[in-house]
Parts: sequence; structure tokens; C-alpha cells
Amino acid sequence: MTALAHEVIPVVEDESVSELDEILWQTWKAMELPEGYRAEIIEGAIEVSPTGRRRHAVLISRTRRALDAHLAGRDYVAHQDANVIHRRKSWIPDIFVGPEDLDEIPDEEDLGVDAAGVVLVIEVVSPGRRNIERDRVRKRREYARAGIPVYVIIDDFDEDGAVLVLTTPNPAKAKYEDEHRVPYGADAIIPSGPAEGFAIGEVITKA
Repeated sequence: MTALAHEVIPVVEDESVSELDEILWQTWKAMELPEGYRAEIIEGAIEVSPTGRRRHAVLISRTRRALDAHLAGRDYVAHQDANVIHRRKSWIPDIFVGPEDLDEIPDEEDLGVDAAGVVLVIEVVSPGRRNIERDRVRKRREYARAGIPVYVIIDDFDEDGAVLVLTTPNPAKAKYEDEHRVPYGADAIIPSGPAEGFAIGEVITKA
């Protein structure tokens, strides 16, 4: 897998925003959801989803605690429950890594953080065809378009479970050029960036 420097990829300021993107953006900003739900803008649609089940929460908590320990003493930390925004798109990753002070990477409307300052995103796949497809396919393309350097998918539903580590984003093609799939039971290692060397292994993925 190709090594990747953890440089922040700048936002392309002259990239046009479509009329649909703007309509979705204004609608998303005006939404009021009941407690326990969240809304994201993913590939031309607003998607509303409930908070995850117990297993989902367990995997996120284990990963977050281990990642906090790995990042101790560094300039980057793990975050949750914030909007990551890029070109009128908004996502709420299960975990993302960015500067300790998120005020360093505000989005232009102060609704979340700019994806250009996010160096790693982790999603834990939820059950259900649409949920699985969202994290494996649509969010994969969106995070690549935003140039987020590392995307990790923890996936209970990939055969007996697997961790997919995606690096080297190609924003123009909406794809990651390098991927490494590790079945549960072995360590999936982050190869580069502030979380370089972080292992997602059986301690995290065990049932």
C-alpha cells in the first residue's frame, strides 16, 4: 500500500456548486430532527438515520478509546458528533481525526468543520442494505472527493467481519487508489498520517 503524507488537501474555491446542492444545503440547515436522529447530505440526497445499535456503539467506543491512547501527546485527536462539511455536503462520521482545537478548521458557515482539515475518518457499518451501501460505496466516494487522506471501514457484514483501510484519495475520480482489507482476527494498521501505526485488531472487533 502506498505511503501517504498527511498533508491537508486545500478546498478548491472555484469549484461550482449545483442548484440541487444549494437547495439540499438550505433544506438541511432548516431541518429539526427528533432526538436520536441525524441528517447527512450524501451524493445528492439528504439521508436521515437513527443512532446505532449496541454493537455499533461498542465498536465505536473501543476504537475511540484505543485511538485516544495512540494519539496522546500529538497535535491531532479523535472527535465524534460533528458535521464534516465539503462543498455543500455534510457528513457525521462515527469517528474522525483532526486538530485538537476544531476552531482551527471551521467551515465557512460555522456549522461544523471543514473536510480539508480532517486527516482520517472511521465508519462502523450498521446492519441493513442501505446502511451497508452508504458506508461501503457512497460515503467512500464522498470522502475521496473531499480528499480525506485515510478512510477506515469497520464492517461486521463483510463475510465474517473485516476492516478496510483506504488511502491515496483521487478527488477527480471519487475513489481511493489504495485499499487494504484485513479480516477480523488480524491487525489492520493505519499506514500514514497522525494515526500512523494505529492497529484495529481483535481487542476492538471481538464479539
